[in-house]
Amino acid sequence: MFVVAGVTGHTGKVVAETLLAQSLPVRVIVRDQKKGEPWRARGAEVAIAEVKDVKAMTQALRGAQGAYLLSPPAMQATDLEQHGREVAAALKAAIEESGVKHVVFLSSIGAQLTSGTGPIMSLRPIEAALGSVKAHVTFLRAGYFMENLLGNLHPMKEQGVLPALFDGQGEVEMVATADIGATAAELLRAGTSAPKLVELSGPGASTLADAAKAFSEGLKKPINLAPVPAAAQVKVLEGVGLNHTWAQAYADMSAAIDSKKLVFEGKPRRGLITLRQFVTRALR
Repeated sequence: MFVVAGVTGHTGKVVAETLLAQSLPVRVIVRDQKKGEPWRARGAEVAIAEVKDVKAMTQALRGAQGAYLLSPPAMQATDLEQHGREVAAALKAAIEESGVKHVVFLSSIGAQLTSGTGPIMSLRPIEAALGSVKAHVTFLRAGYFMENLLGNLHPMKEQGVLPALFDGQGEVEMVATADIGATAAELLRAGTSAPKLVELSGPGASTLADAAKAFSEGLKKPINLAPVPAAAQVKVLEGVGLNHTWAQAYADMSAAIDSKKLVFEGKPRRGLITLRQFVTRALR
């Protein structure tokens, strides 16, 4: 039995679909019954649990040979590191008490860094906590999600601009979540023989200028980069609905990207989906 969290999002959905397509037993974790019904109809078991609910998470993981876990974004949080510590404590307890043998945890490029990475800082205490459990844990550190670019579809369609919080010409390790999900499913099948750390990016580093060109071709209209000065980023992000904590976190992450601080520890594994292929599929 494989347990998969995050099935209402991008990566977990791909993990669960991949395993079910291979006729493997799957139990999905969702927050309410309604979200689980489509998965139940496809043959999966359904567990209801919140990531910080130790009792429910323990029950969801019990009897599993492997589990794909992540820390869902807590957009109302005002202290991201504290949120990470709370998730870390809950997941550690649930993993230990359930007896699950292998966990693939979705982490991020730069999770090993001690400061200045914005929202990625919430993952550091989770990696530290899960690194000491009895289960075999594989940390899947992914690059910048290509899906993040889709948050700018409206200004691209309506105004022909792609807002740029970091240098449009600087190379960034981007990866499609379909590649993340497929890799996670493969690691789950490998079980306790899987590596303890896998860093993952797309076929090659890309720039925001590359993204603008790809969207320009897909939308059949000129798309120009619209740089957002560092001094204005927090205010701009608050203006689109983020609280101050998250606005500052994204600004910090953008600065880390620009300064080349946000890097992999080693040589990353390469996914299959190029930025151009991702844009074509997304717009389709």
